[in-house]
Amino acid sequence: MIGIVGIIVVIVMVFGGYLAAGGKMGIILKSLPFEMTMIVGAAVGAFILSNDTASMKHTLKDMKKVFSGPKWKPDDYRDLLCLLFELVRLAKSAPLELEEHIEAPADSSIFGRYPRILADHEAVELICDTLRSASMNYDDPHQVEEVLDKRIDAHFHHAMHPSHALQTVADGLPALGIVAAVLGVIKTMGSIDQPPEVLGKLIGGALVGTFLGVFLAYGFVGPFASKLKTVTEEDAHFYQLIREVLVANMHSHSPNICIEVGRQNAPHHVRPGFNELEEALKEAKAA
Repeated sequence: MIGIVGIIVVIVMVFGGYLAAGGKMGIILKSLPFEMTMIVGAAVGAFILSNDTASMKHTLKDMKKVFSGPKWKPDDYRDLLCLLFELVRLAKSAPLELEEHIEAPADSSIFGRYPRILADHEAVELICDTLRSASMNYDDPHQVEEVLDKRIDAHFHHAMHPSHALQTVADGLPALGIVAAVLGVIKTMGSIDQPPEVLGKLIGGALVGTFLGVFLAYGFVGPFASKLKTVTEEDAHFYQLIREVLVANMHSHSPNICIEVGRQNAPHHVRPGFNELEEALKEAKAA
């Protein structure tokens, strides 16, 4: 919702200020279809040229995050801590029973209680692979931490690609606007024998290209890229929490201590309260 409000504010303030200052929309509206075709068409072509099919699909899919915000909400962080508590406790008390849950998480009664987490393949694989390593006596916490860091960094780098792709388009839009403006000037020079009122409209139409390139870059595409970056960085905390809990488990801490380490490392605005988490853990134990 806040994203839509931002778009409306940008449009109203720019064009409202222009009209309030005595500007007329006629020249802009007449030139808009042609300038948009050149600038946006060239930007789309450059986007296609600089990305493969998978990257383009990834970017288009992530565009909705500009309006929906981070994927992981406060309740998801609480559920993740409860899930990890159950798995860590089972790993210490009944390692053989744990195996059936980490080998087939889709059929696991523990994972099944947290469908949003189960639907995220990266989170599930991160948990299962690390617990599987621990069950194979891969018991050097520092090695586990290094492996987790590399894996999380690789996932984060991949997740950041849409924001980088959009930022590249934003960086190129002002230059594409200049290209459209230069073409407009060339067109104007071909009509140099026309009276001043005709030349004025032609020059005004040419300048619409420069305006559009800058307006689209700094009013829309750039902010979209910035918002995607912020949302991606926010969602990365979810995987960092998994890392903190599982590394603490490798140091042979009790399940409660492991979960408290994860809770305290969660960002403040999504961190469950101590009492709230205690109640959730009691419910998990009862289940």
